Amino acid sequence: MNRTALRWTGYIAFAVAFAIACVYLSNWQFSRNDERERQLTLIAANYDADPVPLDELVTPGADGFDPDDQWRPVELTGQYLTDDTLLARNRAHGGTSAFEVLVPFRTDNGEVFLVNRGWVPPGADQPEPDEVPAPPSGSVTVIARLTPGEPLRNETQSAPAGQVPTINLPLISQETGLDELITSSYGLLVSEDPAPASAPTLLDAPSQDPGPHLSYAIQWILFAVMGFVFIWYMIRTELRHRREDAADAAAAADDGPEDRPDVAPAEAPASVRPRRRGEPRRKDRDMQDEDALLDELTPR
Repeated sequence: MNRTALRWTGYIAFAVAFAIACVYLSNWQFSRNDERERQLTLIAANYDADPVPLDELVTPGADGFDPDDQWRPVELTGQYLTDDTLLARNRAHGGTSAFEVLVPFRTDNGEVFLVNRGWVPPGADQPEPDEVPAPPSGSVTVIARLTPGEPLRNETQSAPAGQVPTINLPLISQETGLDELITSSYGLLVSEDPAPASAPTLLDAPSQDPGPHLSYAIQWILFAVMGFVFIWYMIRTELRHRREDAADAAAAADDGPEDRPDVAPAEAPASVRPRRRGEPRRKDRDMQDEDALLDELTPR
C-alpha cells in the first residue's frame, strides 16, 4: 500500500470513528428527548387533575413510589405537627438561596405525611429566614401534589439544627423522630382550608419547555454526515491537485527553449527539415527581406 492510499485510509477511518461518536451522542440526546416528552405528558395528565384521597395513591409503610403518580393532587384532612417543622436549605428560588418549609401532617387516619408548604427567603442580615409563617392550627384540609423524595447526595452532608440539606424522607423521619412518616413520597402544597393569614410562597409549576434535546440529536447526525463530506472534499482536492501537477509537468516537457542549437540531420525529428550549412536562420531571412523592401520604397 503506497503512502497516498495509507493516508486516505486514515482519513476514512477517522471519519468512521467520528461518525460512530456522533451517532452515540445523537442516540443519547434522543433518549433524553423521549424522557422529557414522557415528563411533559405526565405533567399534562396529572398536574390539574381532580384531587383524590391520599390513601388511594399512597400506602403507609410502602417504600416504593409509582412514577405515574407524580404531580397527582391528593386531599388529606388532619392537623399539622408544627413543632416538627424543618427547613430545607439552599433551595434556588427568587434568585436567592432560599429555604423550603417542611411540616409533617397527621391525617385523621393516623398517617403522617410530609407537606412542603413553599419557600421563604433568607433574612436581611442573616442566612436564616427572618420569619417562617406558621401553618393553620386545628383541623385543616390540605390539597397537595405528590412527588418522590430526594436522595441523600452525601452521607456526610449536614445542616444546622432545624434544617436538612435535602428532602430525604428517611432522614426527615430520623430528624423528627416520626417513625410512622410516609417515606415513599411527600406533597407540594396547593391549598389549605382554612387559609392562614400569611404563608410561604408556593413553589412554581414545573417547566413545560421540551428542551434542546431533539435539535441536539439532529445536529449530531449532521455532524456525522459533514465528517464524510469533509473527507471526500480533502481526497477530491488532492486528486485534482495531482492531475494539475501532472498536466503542468507534461506541458513543461513539450515546451523547449525558443532558440534550440543546431542538430545533425540524423538527430533531427523526421518531420523537421534540418537547416543546411550556411543557410540563414528564419529570423535573419525575415530581417533581410524587410531591408530589401525598404530599399525599393526609398526614393533615389
